[in-house]
Amino acid sequence: MALFGNAHTIDSGEAQQEYARLLGQGEQVHAAYLLIRDTILFTDRRLILIDKQGITGKKVEYHSVPYRSITHFAVETAGTFDLDAELKIWVSGTAAPIEKTFTKGVDIYEVQAILTQFVAK
Repeated sequence: MALFGNAHTIDSGEAQQEYARLLGQGEQVHAAYLLIRDTILFTDRRLILIDKQGITGKKVEYHSVPYRSITHFAVETAGTFDLDAELKIWVSGTAAPIEKTFTKGVDIYEVQAILTQFVAK
């Protein structure tokens, strides 16, 4: 399903090791998702969006969104014919949400629970 551009779960421990240089001291990855070449990390401090660019993917843009900047979010569950779940996150100061699509195999309720845990603090 990753070939169709949909996210799927990756091991948070592996993501912790692979992206250790991006993390602050003591920062822990709670969940990680892979979207073809891009990665989404939910840490205990922030949301990190890793956007690999270009044909080779050697150029990488890292977006760090502190949870306190998230004004609200929405999830749309997968349906019978629409097999993908969607996540939309609105960040203060921006009109358009960040949108990510997840395969039916990803528990979108788990994603919502992670956001709720950190955004509602």
